[in-house]
This record gives sequence, structure tokens and C-alpha cells, in this order.
Amino acid sequence: MIGQAAGRAPAHGAPTGGRAPAESARTPGRRPARWGEWSLNAVALLFALFLALPVLTLVIRSVLNGSLRLALATPAVLDALWLSLVTTAASLFVSVALGLPLAILLARKAFRGKGLVEAIVDLPIVLPPSVAGLALLLVFGRRGLLAAPFDVLGFTVPFTTIAVVLAQTFVSAPFFVRSARTGIAGVDHDLEDAARVDGASERHLFRSITIPLAGAALSAGLVMTWARALGEFGATIMFAGNVEGRTQTLPLVVYSQFQGGELDASIAAAAILVLAAFGVLVAVRVLHWGRVLDSRSLP
Repeated sequence: MIGQAAGRAPAHGAPTGGRAPAESARTPGRRPARWGEWSLNAVALLFALFLALPVLTLVIRSVLNGSLRLALATPAVLDALWLSLVTTAASLFVSVALGLPLAILLARKAFRGKGLVEAIVDLPIVLPPSVAGLALLLVFGRRGLLAAPFDVLGFTVPFTTIAVVLAQTFVSAPFFVRSARTGIAGVDHDLEDAARVDGASERHLFRSITIPLAGAALSAGLVMTWARALGEFGATIMFAGNVEGRTQTLPLVVYSQFQGGELDASIAAAAILVLAAFGVLVAVRVLHWGRVLDSRSLP
């Protein structure tokens, strides 16, 4: 009997011994898990507040003190807003007309030096805007690399509206090229090959298959390019100057008003830019264009 009891004891104690370590391992682990989750949420919310609070303060102050309403009736602000809309539309057109062929080349062709070309496309994104403006001045300035051809034609580029468009295009076009390349690279080649077998021309194939399938990425690239051009400051002031009615865009009004001591006017002009940029970002997310840029990988 003693032997039987001894033989049964381990069987009886095994489950008990097995549960105790598991429970002791789980119970102490719960509190650190909750504490870690709480800490993560707290840090995330604090940083989100850090990003949102300055912008919210700017917009709310411009609304509460009435400066936003007054700015929308100020001739200098209206002229700058109109110039910004015209020049950004022109720079967007140039970005699409010249950037789309480059995006197609990068998405569909493999060639020597492709990585270098991609690096060149990305370079304006990481360059300081003032450096971009100085570089443009060294190429298109009166003593720049391409000064002679413009002298023959009888006009200069710097400190003109054309310079504003070139500066905006230089800093914003890479956003469209990158997005368009992503979208076009993601189009199923089998669908295009099937259309070729059916006799579709390359132009019809691109218009009817490639563009619709890459439409989300192209649309996202368009709005992000326009938003970047609208907020351009450094390259514009270095290359085009700050001439009211000719090169003074809305970001330059913010700078000029602040330098002149007109804080409320500067805040109101900045609020207009914030609302425009926020509207663009909301459109990207609501229409689900952002998912294309966030999650689709490049080949």
C-alpha cells in the first residue's frame, strides 16, 4: 500500500506542480504588460499632441481674433494666394508632363545607372530648400550655366514668375515621380500583354489599362506634389525673390508679415496654408490613396 501510495503521489502532484509555475509565470506578467501598453499609448499621444498643438493653436487664434477673415480681404494676401494657385497649377502641369515619362522609364526598364537616376530624383526631397534655390540660381541665373541661351532670347529667369514655377517644380516633382513609378510598377503585365494580343495600340493600352490601374497612386502623387509646391518657401525666396504681385507667394507673405511685425497677418496667412495642406491630406486618406503610397512595395 505504501508503494502504491508512493506510486500515486507523483501522479497526484504532477498536475498541481504543473499549474503552479504556469500561474506564477502568468500572474506577474500581466502587470508589466499593462504598464508597457499604457506607457506606449501615453508616449504616442504626447507626441501626437506635440505635432498637433502648434498647428491647432495657429488656426484657432487666427479664427478667434478675426485675422483670418481680415486676411482674406487683404489685397496683398489675395494677390499672393492667386499667384500661389496659378504657379502651383503650372508647376503641377510641368511635373506631370515631364515626370510621367521618367516614372514609366524607372518602372518598366532595367538599365545601367538606374540606381543613380533614382537617387537624383530623390535628391531634391532631402536637399535643404535654400540649397535648391542656390543651385537653380547657379544654372539659370544671369551668370549661370545657361545664361547665354536666355540672353539670346532676351529675357532672364531669376526673380520672375517663371522662377517661382521652376523652384516649385524642382522641389515637388520628385513626389509625383516616386508615386507614379510605384503605381505603374504595380500594374499586372499579363493584363497589358492580353490587350496587346487583342490588337490594342500602346497608346490605347496605356490610356485604358495602365492609367486606370495605377490611378490611385497617380492621384496621390498629384495632390502631394501640389501641396509641396504650395508650401515651398526656401528655394523660391533664393531664386525668385520676394516681389509683391510677381514672385510673392503665400509662404513668402507669412515671412514678410512676420518680419514687418504684423504678427496677426502672418498668423492668418499661415492658417490659410495649414487649412489647404490639411485638406489635401484628408482627401488623400478619405479616398484611400494614402494606402497605395504606404503599403505598396517597389520591385
